Amino acid sequence: MRNATRRILTRGMATAPQNVPMSRLEKDKFINYQRIEDNLAIVRKRLNRPLTLSEKVVYGHLDDAANQEIVRGQSYLNLRPDRVICQDATAQMAILQFMSAGLPEVACPSTVHCDHLILAENGSESDLARAKEINGEVYNFLATSSAKYGLGFWKPGSGIIHQIVIENYAFPGALIIGTDSHTPNAGGLGSVAVGVGGADAVDVMVGLPWELKCPKNIGVKLTGSLNGWTSPKDIILEVAGILTVKGGTGAIVEYFGPGVDTLSATGMGTICNMGAEIGATTSLFPYTDRMGKYLRATGRPEIAQASASFANNLRADEGAQYDQLIEINLSELEPRINGPFTPDLMTPVSKMKETAKKNDWPEKLHVGLIGSCTNSSYEDMTRAANIAKEALDAGLKVKSGFTITPGSEQIRATTERDGILETFRKAGGVVMANACGPCIGQWARHDVKKGEKNSIITSYNRNFTGRNDGNPATHAFIGSPEIVTALAFSGQLTFNPMTDTITTPDGKPFKFTPPFGDELPIKGFDAGENTYQAPPEVRSAVDVEVKPDSQRLQLLTPFKPWNGKDYKDSRVLIKVKGKCTTDHISMAGPWLKYRGHLENISNNMLIGAINIENGEANNVKNQETGEWGAVPAVAQAYRDSGISWVVIGDENYGEGSSREMAAMSPRFLGGVAIIVKSFARIHETNLKKQGMLPLTFTDPKDYDKVDPTDKVSILGLDTFAEGKPLTVRLEKQNGETVEFPVNHTFNPNQIKWFKAGSALNEIAKNVAAQ
Repeated sequence: MRNATRRILTRGMATAPQNVPMSRLEKDKFINYQRIEDNLAIVRKRLNRPLTLSEKVVYGHLDDAANQEIVRGQSYLNLRPDRVICQDATAQMAILQFMSAGLPEVACPSTVHCDHLILAENGSESDLARAKEINGEVYNFLATSSAKYGLGFWKPGSGIIHQIVIENYAFPGALIIGTDSHTPNAGGLGSVAVGVGGADAVDVMVGLPWELKCPKNIGVKLTGSLNGWTSPKDIILEVAGILTVKGGTGAIVEYFGPGVDTLSATGMGTICNMGAEIGATTSLFPYTDRMGKYLRATGRPEIAQASASFANNLRADEGAQYDQLIEINLSELEPRINGPFTPDLMTPVSKMKETAKKNDWPEKLHVGLIGSCTNSSYEDMTRAANIAKEALDAGLKVKSGFTITPGSEQIRATTERDGILETFRKAGGVVMANACGPCIGQWARHDVKKGEKNSIITSYNRNFTGRNDGNPATHAFIGSPEIVTALAFSGQLTFNPMTDTITTPDGKPFKFTPPFGDELPIKGFDAGENTYQAPPEVRSAVDVEVKPDSQRLQLLTPFKPWNGKDYKDSRVLIKVKGKCTTDHISMAGPWLKYRGHLENISNNMLIGAINIENGEANNVKNQETGEWGAVPAVAQAYRDSGISWVVIGDENYGEGSSREMAAMSPRFLGGVAIIVKSFARIHETNLKKQGMLPLTFTDPKDYDKVDPTDKVSILGLDTFAEGKPLTVRLEKQNGETVEFPVNHTFNPNQIKWFKAGSALNEIAKNVAAQ
């Protein structure tokens, strides 16, 4: 059967499959493989070279294949995505922006997923009930606005957006954009799925093309096969160690080679999901029979058949060239643990004991956490449960705290039916709600005090300082679910389950055997509770309410257009020292409740960034008064006095989540420019969308020329043009002036956003003119 499948995969088609529904929930919306076929016929003639898989999918979605300039790393492509997905925290602002455009319904299939606002504390039932009560106003807004404007709505308790998407919406060859940085999870089913800010989503929802800088291609060739303790998570932990948190910036990571066929679809999803941690635009895999197997298991046999028939365009051409090539022999790969404080600090499990001692990392493990959008598949859960059952049979229970977060209601119901969750409970674990929870800081942790040095390990994707629990002293590490589970039984970060033993209650040494699990449930998936709300056929009677005095939601007031002049004598609000992620710029955790209220959420702007002037967070000097204060307060004081301000930053500024509040808040509080050594992709785009100037030092050493007391002027805006540097002039306290060039990546269309005051202003202007 396998050989027969391979023969099908190598057979090309004269006509692409037709009339295949995009999902079980949208029978009237169809996969457009013919557009890919037609576009590629044009692109092949123009480029006259073999194409990578990502090029096929991306160029297959071009708005104008005949006239679009196509140069990797240079051109800005106008694309037509198949779908927009939004999680509840970012959906609030995306929908508020869509409402400002004045259109009656979304122009592209779109969904909202309630997963970010549920606080993990006591367990699934009580945590979900509390979330529905506390967030009722927001959930009602999202439900009614989704119904009003034609979006599908997944209620709280449905699960994490990325698990829902791979179960219901992703398909090979799709182009999906999502207002969450881990949207690339859908690459496990061969989708080019890209995390974006809400303003990008609004572009597509109002019917405009989506703009993306033509990605470079990083190829990762996989050979051999995983064995023993090694899992798909270890592949991306290894890649993160190789490329670092910014090595994938501006590129799509494309996996290929014989090792690909050994991976499950959800395993490939894990790899693509965490590709966000290397700064990649997205990651994806070619079509394999394992994808077809997963599509059939999740009720999509027509898509499985269509994808197999279209497989000639769902893999790279022979001889396709990559900008960078990495090769990994899976047979030689050892389990990894990455961290702390950054997801690219990679340590083989066998080296953790000596590395932890050398770096004085706390060896006692306080909590192990499994699940999340990265590792909550049925395969993940069964492998971890296999470890837990083996330990239970030996009389052991976990020595660390142990939490389990199912990725979706379908995963929860299926693992409950099959006894997997009960195994975790017997071991001492606590099952949390189907939501993001501790992964994004939604964790009411009680076992340590803030500031207490401790170690935790998760199967999540991100581990920046304070990310999970708000405690900057927590050393958070990342591993596979089976490694996390084994370490939770040992109670030690330095435990090596491949070689070490645990003493059982009767005094005998116990050693784990390598885990195994089921790729898919033998009895099939149990869908569980129906948590989906489809848009009603008649939507005119639906009312969307935003109360004027609400503390959770706030209608938007358009930002003012550019006044046509250079920015003169702006203050340096803060010169940031070192890493500055979106967690530093606009924290999540307890602040998530304000994601639909621009004024309130702006009170957290840059409160986590370290001020180079004093080495402290959230303490900057008001250069007009000489007083010290919180960053948002000083920014507001400048704004209210008519003084513009800038931020000076280091490398990969804005790394991390897609949250556009990290761009909207600086704009709202009077910022005009962010000047740094380099940007993370999504954040740079978000700043442009809000009318800000994201600028980079032409010479990174010029960062050292800026003093917090300087007045900063940005010159050359009257002739602002693509590829033309601007000039920064510093006026020192002693009257001396220093000038140097700064670069930007604005194209002509993005310059229109700047001049209009924001991309949304430009959209509204165009809609009004129609």
